[in-house]
Amino acid sequence: MPLSTIDNTGLSQSQILSAINMPTGSVVQVVQGTFTSVFSTTAASFTSTGLTASITPQFSTSKILVLISTYGLALVANGQASYTIYRGSTNLASGSGLNQSFSELNANSSASQASLAISYLDSPSTTSSTTYTLYAAAITSGDAIFINNASGTAVIILMEIR
Repeated sequence: MPLSTIDNTGLSQSQILSAINMPTGSVVQVVQGTFTSVFSTTAASFTSTGLTASITPQFSTSKILVLISTYGLALVANGQASYTIYRGSTNLASGSGLNQSFSELNANSSASQASLAISYLDSPSTTSSTTYTLYAAAITSGDAIFINNASGTAVIILMEIR
């Protein structure tokens, strides 16, 4: 039999988590999104791939660790693909133009494919629902680039870190 009980009626999840006094670096929640289709584009501008997930942070001071795992493909010789993460409509990478990315794939004399793994620690400063999406672009307009394949699963994981 417990020594005491706590009545948490009417308390929000963030109030309960605050009362627990979680140490810095604690994982508050984890969200996963998957994408089982093939994405392709020939556009020389960043385009949503469809690999997306949303999280509602419990604390405005939390950080969100974004983890992406898939594979990329540049279908033409000397083709180049650029990949980045957007929070809503904001590109989170530094740089400018199509170089504002977290990863690039460069095909040499023939088509090229490679595993694509991106991680980024974001500070969204909000407790509102926040959406993260993988975007891709062809460096040269008209070059076909892809993520995923017909039998694969691309994954995005969002971890709220207190």
